[in-house]
Amino acid sequence: METPKTHILVCASFRPSGEAKGKCHRKNSLEFLPYIENEIIDRGMEDVVVSSTCCLKMCDEGPVMVIYPDNIWYGRVETEAAIDDILDSLEDGRIVEEYRL
Repeated sequence: METPKTHILVCASFRPSGEAKGKCHRKNSLEFLPYIENEIIDRGMEDVVVSSTCCLKMCDEGPVMVIYPDNIWYGRVETEAAIDDILDSLEDGRIVEEYRL
């Protein structure tokens, strides 16, 4: 695989000890990873990858996603519908203001 054009980072609330704590983890952010990955594949978004991260220090806004390299931070991404909106925006070249931090 070539270097991806877009990288979606999903906060998994991991701390340096490896323990998952925080709002993103409690709101099941890790359960969204397979959904996002499958949507990326289904949509044919070959230049997009998704990864989980340590705590992104935005706990009050969780679950949090960051779109890199565009530096777009999304918060309160709590449903598959929210993820669909964000993925649609990536395809359309726009920002979903409803979730933008």
